[in-house]
Amino acid sequence: MKIIGFSFTKMSGERLKESADTIKVNTELDFPDIREAKSNIINSKDELLEATFEYKVNYEPNLAKIVIGGKILVAVEKEEAKEVLSGWKKKALPEKFRTPLFNVVIKKSTLKALNLSDELNLPVHIPFPSLKSPQETSD
Repeated sequence: MKIIGFSFTKMSGERLKESADTIKVNTELDFPDIREAKSNIINSKDELLEATFEYKVNYEPNLAKIVIGGKILVAVEKEEAKEVLSGWKKKALPEKFRTPLFNVVIKKSTLKALNLSDELNLPVHIPFPSLKSPQETSD
């Protein structure tokens, strides 16, 4: 599988309340559609598939939400394309296709969501690495 193109089509962030006593953050990734796409730029032994996605970060209880949508174009061998499209009819994807697809979307969308959460003064939705002073580690 080769990534041919990636684009964002929607980015929104909304703070619904100023604060909450406890905040629970969860993320969702959904692929509403995967279909065959046409292009003259790939070689004839590959097929081009277009997947639309929606990545959401929800801050509960009803504090805020971030929604990022987009499209990703991938070139796959013709046999794999048939397998993906037939599996998609049942909303199932082969693992060798699903894992890299999810990883690319999560990587790019998480970065955008971090920026939006910073702009809205929300806590980050993934743990950041941090240094600890020697006093903190010896306790």
